[in-house]
Amino acid sequence: MTELTELSAQALVDGYSKGDFSPVDATRAVLRRIEEVDPAVNAFVRLDAETALAQAGASAERWRRGEPQGLVDGVPVSVKDILLMRGGPTLRGSRTVRAEGAWEEDAPSVARLREHGAVFVGRTTTPEFGWKGVTDSPLSGVTRNPHDLSRTSGGSSGGSAAAVALGAGPLSLGTDGGGSVRIPAAFCGIFGLKPTYGRVPLYPASAFGTLSHVGPMTRNVADAALMMDVISGADWRDWSQLGPVEGGFRDGLSGGVRGLRVAFSPSFGGQVAVRPAVAAAVRKAVEGLAGLGAYVGEADPDVTDPVEAFHTLWFSGAARVTQNLSPAQRALLDPGLREICAQGSGYSALTYLAAVDARAELGRRMGRFHSTYDLLVTPTLPLTAFEAGAEVPKGSGLRRWTGWTPFTYPFNLTQQPAATVPVGVDADGLPVGLQIVGARHADALVLRAAHSLYEAGVAGIPAPALA
Repeated sequence: MTELTELSAQALVDGYSKGDFSPVDATRAVLRRIEEVDPAVNAFVRLDAETALAQAGASAERWRRGEPQGLVDGVPVSVKDILLMRGGPTLRGSRTVRAEGAWEEDAPSVARLREHGAVFVGRTTTPEFGWKGVTDSPLSGVTRNPHDLSRTSGGSSGGSAAAVALGAGPLSLGTDGGGSVRIPAAFCGIFGLKPTYGRVPLYPASAFGTLSHVGPMTRNVADAALMMDVISGADWRDWSQLGPVEGGFRDGLSGGVRGLRVAFSPSFGGQVAVRPAVAAAVRKAVEGLAGLGAYVGEADPDVTDPVEAFHTLWFSGAARVTQNLSPAQRALLDPGLREICAQGSGYSALTYLAAVDARAELGRRMGRFHSTYDLLVTPTLPLTAFEAGAEVPKGSGLRRWTGWTPFTYPFNLTQQPAATVPVGVDADGLPVGLQIVGARHADALVLRAAHSLYEAGVAGIPAPALA
């Protein structure tokens, strides 16, 4: 039943309820797909077929009795190997993490999925400690783009993006500290959402502080909304979690965009050089948004490149996560990570607090911007996927991954919800993403606007040929 790998999470749940197929059928299909495609792509760092099939069997019995456990009972799910999941180690892409131990705790988002009956098929690849916008590490090697194996999947949730694109489970949990859900989702041609900070509880707290969000990675918006209805549940371990959501994220998906005030910023006021193929695909999709009744006008937010503030916070976090490593362990680190850790450990408290002030000012400017505009639309990235195994495109002259992600990391600083939607491909068949940004707490509005693009046929691209 390999066609089961093409179904959305909601379609799987509907099929289970009708008795058309079972969670065991779906899980076996996903495990076969992983066996077929993962040797070429390297999306998974660990699989547990035996446990997944046992979970699927228990789910099948609940469906047989007509007593499903939750919203995603029996749906195959993968989890980025940054988030804790009981029963096995969370190695975080690093040879410095010891696999030994009890590993008895789930991260909040994993716990909510487990409570709702999800079937966990495996852990997806990540760069070491999720530090960069591509996915390769000394532990697990290079993760490749399913649309072109010579290109990067993006990162740091690159394994999750590749897995979803290839039908290796319709749902995956990713994390996003500077674009790490949106970057690989855009490169791999799927949907990804970075929710408002605190909307999805996180534990343990990230060393990167309040930059790091947890979000869904799916093939469509409806599945992301379904997943948000599960993972946004409260968890006392995260003191910064937001209060309960009124209603569900699925409730308003079909409300459309008519009358919304949408600002289209194609290049942040000329600050970003966007490749012509990307610019054309994004502009065409924006025209589609206007055709659906939104009031769209070109307008640029007051975003003077905040990269220095972001680097101060990000590099400090990297130094924090590695501060207790021995010299022998440090020698095992990704060289780029070792470099930013050294830089981060040299910042003073005053430099760090100046970055916090710059972040707050950017947040105020975006708050003012959203008093005029409901949504901001930009390219997700100014380019399509480049060669695998490199932090920056060869010949670009860039030093760090933040040089080619100017549209993503600002909204980690401001903690706003931001989603990426696939809106076309370039001449090489590589996906192009459009980013939709909302005011803080406007997650449902971002999902609604993205869903309208899918419903109108503006969003979505064919599955990769490898699939």
